Amino acid sequence: MIENIKSLFIRDLNKLKTEIDSYQDEVNIWKTDKNISNSAGNLCLHLVGNLNHYIGMMLGNSGYIRNRELEFSLKDISRTKLIQQIDKTIETVSLTLENVSEEKLQKEYPSEPLGYPMTTEYFLIHLFGHLSYHLGQINYHRRLLDL
Repeated sequence: MIENIKSLFIRDLNKLKTEIDSYQDEVNIWKTDKNISNSAGNLCLHLVGNLNHYIGMMLGNSGYIRNRELEFSLKDISRTKLIQQIDKTIETVSLTLENVSEEKLQKEYPSEPLGYPMTTEYFLIHLFGHLSYHLGQINYHRRLLDL
C-alpha cells in the first residue's frame, strides 16, 4: 500500500510542476479574477506547505515549520522557485514515505487535523485527495486565465 500511495503523490507532484511550467506568461500564475480568489501560485505554495508539514514534519520529523498564512499571501515568486519548492517536496515526500511501514499505516496519525482520530493510511489518502483537488483547480485556472 505505501508504495502505491508514494507513487501517486510523486505522480501528481510532477503534474503540479507541469502545470506551473505550462503557463505561457509567468505573471498569470499569480492572477485572480472575479470569483477566483486563489492564484495558481498560492495554491502551489499551499500544497507544498501542506505536504511538507503533514508528511515531512509529522511523519518524517523533517524540521519543516509551516506558515499557512504566507501560503496564501505571498505573491510573485518566480516559476523557477516554485518548481524548486515542488522538487524539494517530492524529495521529502518520497524519503518520508519510504520509511513508513505497513504497520505504521494502521496506527493512529500523530495529530487530529480533521478533528477526529484516524489511521495514518486514512490521512495519507485524504492528503492525496487534497493534492488532486487543488491540482485540478490549478489546471482550470491556467486554462481560464493564461490568455
